[in-house]
Amino acid sequence: MKKILVPTDFSKEAENSLKVAAQLAKKHDCEIYLMHMLEIPFQEVDALNTHSGALPEAMFFMKLAHQRFEEVMASDYLEGLTVHETVKANNNFSAVIDTCHEHGVDMIVMGSHGASGFKEMFVGSNAEKVVRTSDIPVLVIKNEHANFTVDNFVFASDFKNDNKETYKQAVDFAKSFNAKIHLLMVNTPNNFSNTGDAKKRIHDFIKDYPFANYTMNFYNDESVEKGILNFSREIDADLIGISTHGRQGIAHFFNGSISEDLVNHAKRPVITFKI
Repeated sequence: MKKILVPTDFSKEAENSLKVAAQLAKKHDCEIYLMHMLEIPFQEVDALNTHSGALPEAMFFMKLAHQRFEEVMASDYLEGLTVHETVKANNNFSAVIDTCHEHGVDMIVMGSHGASGFKEMFVGSNAEKVVRTSDIPVLVIKNEHANFTVDNFVFASDFKNDNKETYKQAVDFAKSFNAKIHLLMVNTPNNFSNTGDAKKRIHDFIKDYPFANYTMNFYNDESVEKGILNFSREIDADLIGISTHGRQGIAHFFNGSISEDLVNHAKRPVITFKI
């Protein structure tokens, strides 16, 4: 991991995510791309993109964004880090993904308002689409972390073959923190596996990516998302890892579904990996 992108609206939630990104950058010698999207009328976006004859309103918002960047760049927690200022006069969520591809970003770190609504994650309502469509890991931060550490990492999955690539990514992440992975399969009344079958499925799932520091867990609950949240609370997990199917949405993994309430209601950080 060498490059981290942090979308920002200069809110407290954005600052929390930037502080975590700064800690990761110092630990892994990374560069940070701090990105702000200007939500201004399309005709003003066109004026900015053509440079000549830009409307005064558009120029005002651009200058205001640069001023806010200067204030953030002066923060003590960014001292010694390489931070790139990125402003996009575009309110389309695809700008985040395009910026990641343009600069070869390895991870997105972004903030969330938590239970006030998944769509309240900053960068407007587009954050949900960023999580859904990102082809690189997205780390969602809820609170301030003076010392972001991951000792206990829950990786929840149905442990079917199409998720294997996400497990490899989770293992790489766990190794970077020397963390223990708690492999979790949630049984629900409508989707139940006996212990023997579940163990065999998990063993077959993880055999190609040897990693000794793990536990195997089966949890019964009324829904998958509740099972993940309850198990994570019981072991006081530092991080929850889940898989996404990209454009199919965060709800489409397992045989059933996980609602966006998982990210919305989790009181701890969540990282998503695309299948």
